[in-house]
Amino acid sequence: MAELLDEINAVHRAVGRRDIPAGASTTVLLSRRYDATLEDVWNACTTPERVARWLTPVTGDLRPGGSYQLTGNAHGEILLCERPTLLRVTWVFGEDITPADVSEVTLRLSPQEYGATLFELEHAAVGDPAFWERYGPGAAGVGWDLSLLGLSWHLAGTGPADPESWAAAAEGREFVVNTSQRWRAAHVAFGAPPDVAQRAAAQTTAFYTGES
Repeated sequence: MAELLDEINAVHRAVGRRDIPAGASTTVLLSRRYDATLEDVWNACTTPERVARWLTPVTGDLRPGGSYQLTGNAHGEILLCERPTLLRVTWVFGEDITPADVSEVTLRLSPQEYGATLFELEHAAVGDPAFWERYGPGAAGVGWDLSLLGLSWHLAGTGPADPESWAAAAEGREFVVNTSQRWRAAHVAFGAPPDVAQRAAAQTTAFYTGES
């Protein structure tokens, strides 16, 4: 569990606001340092064969102006791709959508000393106010925390042999509990009343652990 806490503590989490084409959005931002080169992290995030190892298989016309599909997950268009530092895509679930359902994910990478890389991911979404009231930033944030953990394992060549079984076991649940609480703190820092943020964190935990 100590190593897992190190992974949790490695991530800075914040909630903010930004206008996107869909409208005024709320953002979740995750940033952390990876002990891997800029080129290695970029390739891990943009090469289909490597994305499949830590996220999920991806298909599509993977170029600016093209589209992508993550298996069993989101799809969208590639808005910007400036190798090896910037990637921005639209992020959509389902097919029967409205303009307000189109969120944006931006990945920024920057080189750090000793050959490391600063990884920053922002997910901006207009969203459903009732959904935000129930789950807060953890709905998206915990999911991205799990993805960043998977990327960390991939870059280091470590991690469980069966990530799905790990996620369903006690250690996976503890990861969700801990990261939900980190998003509760970010929610409060954004201005949410502590009791509202705690209820949202509890709902998020229940959702990800299958207890809701």
